[in-house]
Amino acid sequence: LIFLRHHIDDGMKYEYLTVENPLELWQNLNDRFEHLKAVVLPKALNDWSQLRFQDFKTISEYNSTLFKIVSQLKMCGEVITEDMLLEKTYRTFHASNMLLQQQYRLHGFTKYRELIGSLLIAEQNNELLLQNHESRPTGSAPLPEVNATSSEFRGRGRGRGRGRGSGRNQNFFEPQNNYSMKWQNPDTKQRQKWRNPGQSSKDEQTQNKKGNCNRCGMEGHWYRACRTAKHWVDLYQASLKENDKRI
Repeated sequence: LIFLRHHIDDGMKYEYLTVENPLELWQNLNDRFEHLKAVVLPKALNDWSQLRFQDFKTISEYNSTLFKIVSQLKMCGEVITEDMLLEKTYRTFHASNMLLQQQYRLHGFTKYRELIGSLLIAEQNNELLLQNHESRPTGSAPLPEVNATSSEFRGRGRGRGRGRGSGRNQNFFEPQNNYSMKWQNPDTKQRQKWRNPGQSSKDEQTQNKKGNCNRCGMEGHWYRACRTAKHWVDLYQASLKENDKRI
């Protein structure tokens, strides 16, 4: 009685709650659902007759639908053999696959699962073939890899201004310890263009000889490449205006 109550629908549990005899409960359920086979059988037979292999896009969809119909037929007492399954598949091939259907017949499959396994393998191989065909046009060279392309561009950049710049501004991308060695412009107007407005020309020439920055007074870099904090620069510029040059 507990087993029967566990497997029936929740709504039916309350309907047969007063039935305490397992045999009586089984007979009541049998009387209620005995006509179900008569309802399911006509629809299952119609689905079986309308089933065609050519109507499905994939082998898996056809196989799933086929076994669903076969299960309903077997529940209603119908006998479905392996030969019936094979013939159902062979006869519903698409007309354009007539030669393919004959080739599968010549294989002499005796079980339906063998035929389906062969069809699944062929379907997978066809998908890979189409992917390789559509990846690029016939006769064209394969596309270079991303890493190889990046390395090629980096190589070109190093050959022309290190990939960042060229001409007179190229030196500003070198390490700071090379500024004083690489940049030497004897032109006075060019020096005046980069000179601090608050700095005298005499002091600038003196500091340029020492290799100091006109902005902060430190060695190892020039004014245009100075990265010293502003409050330190202000202190240094204020100290230059005083008579005492001690910093």
